[in-house]
Amino acid sequence: MKDATITQRTPKLALGPVLYYWPRETLLAFYRQMSTTPVDIIYLGETVCSKRRSLNTDDWLELAEQLTAEGKDVVLSTMVLLEAESELKTLRRLCDNGRFTVEANDMGAVRLLSGKTPFVLGTGINIYNDRTLRFLAGLGAHRWIMPVELSRTTLACIQTQRPAGMETEIFAYGRLPLAYSARCFTARHHNLPKDNCQYRCLNDPEGLTLSTREGQAFLAINGIQTQSAQTYNLLPELAELQALGVDVLRISPQAEGTERVVAAFADCLQGVREPAAAAAALNAALPQGACDGYWQGQPGLQQVAALG
Repeated sequence: MKDATITQRTPKLALGPVLYYWPRETLLAFYRQMSTTPVDIIYLGETVCSKRRSLNTDDWLELAEQLTAEGKDVVLSTMVLLEAESELKTLRRLCDNGRFTVEANDMGAVRLLSGKTPFVLGTGINIYNDRTLRFLAGLGAHRWIMPVELSRTTLACIQTQRPAGMETEIFAYGRLPLAYSARCFTARHHNLPKDNCQYRCLNDPEGLTLSTREGQAFLAINGIQTQSAQTYNLLPELAELQALGVDVLRISPQAEGTERVVAAFADCLQGVREPAAAAAALNAALPQGACDGYWQGQPGLQQVAALG
């Protein structure tokens, strides 16, 4: 397979799946708002916990049709950790939908999609070198999302060796999805069993912040998912991302201000605003601050780039 050359381009903007448990009306209102923003790609679906049923599969498919009619490129996202037959049935239905591209977040989804239709490799798939990427491209993957813990140096190496036709997407803004567990951290926090969690995640639209004994915000717990407490922000790195041939920049939805984030990225891509200044304005509104450590090859919670 011929390697792709690095071509500088203007990346598309993608809105990742909502990682939190929001009420039905909140979700629908959010996507109505997002349909009017300059995002090109919208990922839809529940990726964290199947007990989060504000929208069912039919609802997600209907929403996908509505957003497609608004001119958005819709991708259906699958769950990262499957533990029940009902979850497998939902996975099969998504993979067999016959209309929308699917983001595979575990190897079970990759198996179901392999050889049938082009698909996206989500953050739940660990890809740490070009050999893995070549293998998955051979199964039908056409876009991959670099694991959030990898650095600019690793990306540069993979980009020079990525298979021809493979698009690269970078998680560019949001709380980092770090890990998943069969145990539910939110239920445990409330002294509840996972099977009787009382849907407590509904009370935490951006998860629960976990601090160190010294009082530093460290992680956020979101059901079975562990996130960074700080918000990852690669807007200041926009020029380098373009130079590395990144095709898509992902913005992860937050409970407040997602439209401002989308607008800031879009303005910077169009040359209307300066990335460092726009990033500084976004960071000023973050309760736990920003980080870019992983990108810089440093501890993830650090903010390395100086912002103007």
